Amino acid sequence: MKLLVGVGVGPGDPELVTVKAVRVLREADVVLVPVLAVPIPGPAGPGHAGSPEPGRAETIIRAYVAADRVKRLQFALNDTGGVTPRRAAAWQAAAAVVAEEFAAGAATVAFGTLGDPNLYSTFSYLAQTVRELVPGVTVQTVAGITAMQDLASRASLSLAEGTEQLTLVPLNGGVAALDQALARGGTVVGYKVGAAASPAPGILRDRLQAAGRLDGAVIGARLGLPGELIAPASDLLRPPAPPPPGAPPPPPTHKTPAKSFF
Repeated sequence: MKLLVGVGVGPGDPELVTVKAVRVLREADVVLVPVLAVPIPGPAGPGHAGSPEPGRAETIIRAYVAADRVKRLQFALNDTGGVTPRRAAAWQAAAAVVAEEFAAGAATVAFGTLGDPNLYSTFSYLAQTVRELVPGVTVQTVAGITAMQDLASRASLSLAEGTEQLTLVPLNGGVAALDQALARGGTVVGYKVGAAASPAPGILRDRLQAAGRLDGAVIGARLGLPGELIAPASDLLRPPAPPPPGAPPPPPTHKTPAKSFF
């Protein structure tokens, strides 16, 4: 039997990886992790190379699995606009690597993913493509602790009580879904604050203010990792101060924004 397992490794802190996840990762014949595909110039047009730095999932997994057992798969993690051609090509190439591992004799291939593999995860797309390439493959998942759970714990907040609603909103899908969620009441968890396609800080602040939610909102990023940030949304969503007259514009950044929540 050929088995592909999506293993949730939590939001960042290696101590939040489940015992089952550690066992599956250690028993797998191959452990694969996602890494950001970085564009590189070339004579035949731009190509891509994997980031030289380990991704967040890989950093967590290395606490339990030797580095030489971990292989990287390139993904267009910083693409915006949903299923872009670059994202689809990356899933296809990654699935081909998984198929090659099975063809080489691997019985179990584990794919480590941040948080939970069934919630806004790269794994779901990978699994779908692998099913097309490897007839008869069995796909399973190992649940992981999500960032919203970790943030609620670190911020001493309750996500929901009694009959309260809990709504998850991907902010890079636009403000309409956010407005609807805020109007319904209950707890709203917004993913991808600061992503390229997400509302600008000022717009997000105005929406929360209009809904009477700004004062109680919390934003978190890089939970359990160096540079961890947990702070009131009212502090983090302030519009940036204008540059002094004649000052050069700030250099562009190509870093993938960390998932954040409120």
